[in-house]
Amino acid sequence: MNNEPYTFEQIHIEVARNASDDFNLFHDKHKWLQVTHNPFKGPIVLGYQLNTLIEYQMRLYRAAHHEDKVIAENNLRFSNYQITFVNAVRPRIPVYLDIKKTLINTIPNLTLGNRIAMKSDGRTVLLGFKKETQSPLFLADTQLDNLPDLNDIPDRTIVSGTDYFLKRKYLNNGSAKNFLSGSFAEQSDYFDEVSLFAHYPEIFPCSLTSGALLEKAQLENHDFKRNPMVYTSHDISVDRQHVSQLKNNDTLHILVKQLPESSEKTLNQTNIRLRTYHCYGLLANNNVLFRLTMNLVPLEEILKNLGQK
Repeated sequence: MNNEPYTFEQIHIEVARNASDDFNLFHDKHKWLQVTHNPFKGPIVLGYQLNTLIEYQMRLYRAAHHEDKVIAENNLRFSNYQITFVNAVRPRIPVYLDIKKTLINTIPNLTLGNRIAMKSDGRTVLLGFKKETQSPLFLADTQLDNLPDLNDIPDRTIVSGTDYFLKRKYLNNGSAKNFLSGSFAEQSDYFDEVSLFAHYPEIFPCSLTSGALLEKAQLENHDFKRNPMVYTSHDISVDRQHVSQLKNNDTLHILVKQLPESSEKTLNQTNIRLRTYHCYGLLANNNVLFRLTMNLVPLEEILKNLGQK
């Protein structure tokens, strides 16, 4: 258990949302007031900020417990995050992160795993796992080898012959450093210009999918004020080998596939239908940097279920 509290200020939110081009109204210090039935009474911290805080503290945990050697020797090249969001994190209210002792499983393959929990204001805000594996835990069966050259596809369009919306981004060292700093991660552990050292964090490229979803929704004329959506979960698999090769100005092709809503897929113990997105981050030669699933639900439905509206 790490008993040190992390207290986000609004400037942390500003830095992170600007670094990742996330224009969700929930994080805006002015526009949060325009969100219909907003229960949060102010801006809230980005989900990917919390994920990055977990990434960094897990990095320190692995080093302190000499688990990096196990990861390298056993080619556990995939870093996996299974995160469920229970409540929102507000500025100026301390957040506590709890990392449970590492469990090592050998069947069917070697896996290092830790249970994660976050609390703020006496309430659980996040639950999940961090796992190191030889193959991705999420969306591993998706084949992306037959895609056309994504450099030839116009930005913010559907890739012909597929269900994928394409958002093209360009990685930037400054943005990655800002996102780290906004998430209580020490940027100098990842970037040092004097020593010509640059090693991208795992979560930052994934964070760019939020902006991709927002741009997709904007093109579909979604009303962000009257029909706000909130994340309920992130399931993320990142390829460490590809992360280690990232550099400034690399092109990142983000593919977004929205799944049909179904009464079979609902928020726990409710009849609220999940809106599920499968997202992939592809580099040159269509190498898959990350695979992730994001689940969202309309805020209005949550409030109805809680009897607050």
